[in-house]
Amino acid sequence: MRGRRAVHEKTGTVLAEDLEMPRTIFGRGVGLMFRKTLEPGRGMWINPCEGGSIHMLFMRFPIDAVFLDGGERVRKVYRNLPAWYGVVWWTSGAHSVLELPAGSTSGIDLQRGDQIVIQ
Repeated sequence: MRGRRAVHEKTGTVLAEDLEMPRTIFGRGVGLMFRKTLEPGRGMWINPCEGGSIHMLFMRFPIDAVFLDGGERVRKVYRNLPAWYGVVWWTSGAHSVLELPAGSTSGIDLQRGDQIVIQ
């Protein structure tokens, strides 16, 4: 069964065709750790993301991270966060985050306030 998808409303660009959505604090904490890869078109929507922060510890691959407010509007975009990068401590106003394969946001002019439609 496929999960939800994430679409940049302004351009219609699909950021992820299949989003995993962990439902427990444990699932959100583990996130993508220990996986070998994240396939193109896939992603994880961590909702809520505690304190607007994520970590890259035990991550084996880079990701793009798109932090969203409670209305799924872009707060901040981190492109190509390297594996084992450490921590993105706090993103003001963030309620959730899309974790996507590195390069998923390249070529898209994602701006603060842009609407991301999760369907």
